[in-house]
Amino acid sequence: MKFFYSLLIVSAALFNSCSNGQTGTTKTDLSPTEFAEKIKELPSAPIIDARTPGEFEKGHLPNAKNIDWNGNDFDQQIATLDKSKPVFVYCLSGGRSSSAAKKMRSEGFKEVYELKGGIMKWRAANLPESADNTSPSTGLNKQQFEELSKSHKTVLIDFYADWCGPCKKMKPYLDEISNDMSATVKVVRINADENPELCQELNIDALPTLQLYKNGIRTWENMGYIEKAEVVSQINKP
Repeated sequence: MKFFYSLLIVSAALFNSCSNGQTGTTKTDLSPTEFAEKIKELPSAPIIDARTPGEFEKGHLPNAKNIDWNGNDFDQQIATLDKSKPVFVYCLSGGRSSSAAKKMRSEGFKEVYELKGGIMKWRAANLPESADNTSPSTGLNKQQFEELSKSHKTVLIDFYADWCGPCKKMKPYLDEISNDMSATVKVVRINADENPELCQELNIDALPTLQLYKNGIRTWENMGYIEKAEVVSQINKP
């Protein structure tokens, strides 16, 4: 019995030790408001934008540093950071920053905070943003988008990005729909990286996003990967 109670005491001590530590207890996948608050708490922590330089120029979090996850020097650049101190990382919608954070943790970083949903969710929350590129936007505006969605045909809008895995997987069947159903369906693909203002205005905060318009009215929307059969089913609905 004495041994049993001793075992309980040791187990409790180990549990408390783990609960008070960083590993497994600190929330690292943060919503935009949580991410912003954590930045205020840790003003000296570096903020890493894992997108491409072109994306970064069009808009980024204040004081962010661009280290392209898909660039050739990602490992070299993160090696210059202090692994014992907190660091923030984000991308457009969360996929690349998740991979970057995983890599950084495997390299010994102790405290890596990720922006859940990426800068798309940040923009949807109307949080502050900086831009290096001051030239006028060349993307679609809302009026132009509304004109695209008005047609005697059914209009299928695909919000995508070149780096997005599910977007790439869906593209072949979207091309098939565009070709095979061209008499009644118009497929419009909109690159989210090239149209950040439009995505923010339309509350597009995840990729891929499909929207279906009939007679200028949106009848259906889907976020994330979806099979061709379901898309065709939605198109054929009266």
